[in-house]
Amino acid sequence: MWTADQWKDYEVIDTSGGEKLERWGDYLLVRPDPQVIWNTPRRHPGWNRPNAHYHRSKKGGGEWEFFDLPEQWSISYRSLTFHLKPFSFKHTGLFPEQAVNWDWFSQKIREAGRPVKVLNLFAYTGGATLAAAAAGASVTHVDASKGMVGWAKENAAASGLSGAPIRWLVDDCVKFVERELRRGSRYDAIIMDPPSYGRGPKGEIWKIEDSIHPFIRLCSGLLSDRPLFFLVNSYTTGLAPAVLTYLIATELKPFHGHVESQEIGLPVTKSGLALPCGASGRWESA
Repeated sequence: MWTADQWKDYEVIDTSGGEKLERWGDYLLVRPDPQVIWNTPRRHPGWNRPNAHYHRSKKGGGEWEFFDLPEQWSISYRSLTFHLKPFSFKHTGLFPEQAVNWDWFSQKIREAGRPVKVLNLFAYTGGATLAAAAAGASVTHVDASKGMVGWAKENAAASGLSGAPIRWLVDDCVKFVERELRRGSRYDAIIMDPPSYGRGPKGEIWKIEDSIHPFIRLCSGLLSDRPLFFLVNSYTTGLAPAVLTYLIATELKPFHGHVESQEIGLPVTKSGLALPCGASGRWESA
């Protein structure tokens, strides 16, 4: 497992009974986690005195219960700063486990010794975008949500990256890639974090099991003659790391490189174990 173990402002303190106790900067949150199928004693006092608790509903969805949490606050990772706020379906605007991927591709960008063009698809609030830009890449950031792209711009400003070469685009990722292919655009690296399920602006249905392979194939056509890396993230339990390896290796076979896929996770302070948080497939040039 690739573990994001370099955080100072974030911590999974404990896990039990379908929930995790987390520290986000100065605040403690209790949120549900489907991977936590074990029940262990909840001895940390934070379980009883969190700043907010997201309660999952048996009918689907859920709601926040707030005790003492600001509407917005910030945490940092290395040189990056992220604004956080609780919003629907338990999220805060950041997936801390992705830091292990940020570190991996940031090193590759810094060591490339040449200009690197990165395409970040389903880019959310910009964690990967900011990490790539801070490492020296020029980045095209694409997400279908105007609100998320606006949030990502705020994170860029907070991180001192307002002047970085980042192109911010509110667009359907599939449609954008199709247009880029027609335009003859090329990128040295591609990052994608596709949802398990979604709908496009005209009602197009995205179901990851059906859509991910053709989309990887489509994106492979945007790679430059000297691609640096290709990263696919998945939070869908049915897509095991070996499946990601197979998909990426199949479509990037014409390029000389190597694929490795693993679960990604976060260290749990109380147990000393790692909480699985999805999977990532990484292709890198040989």
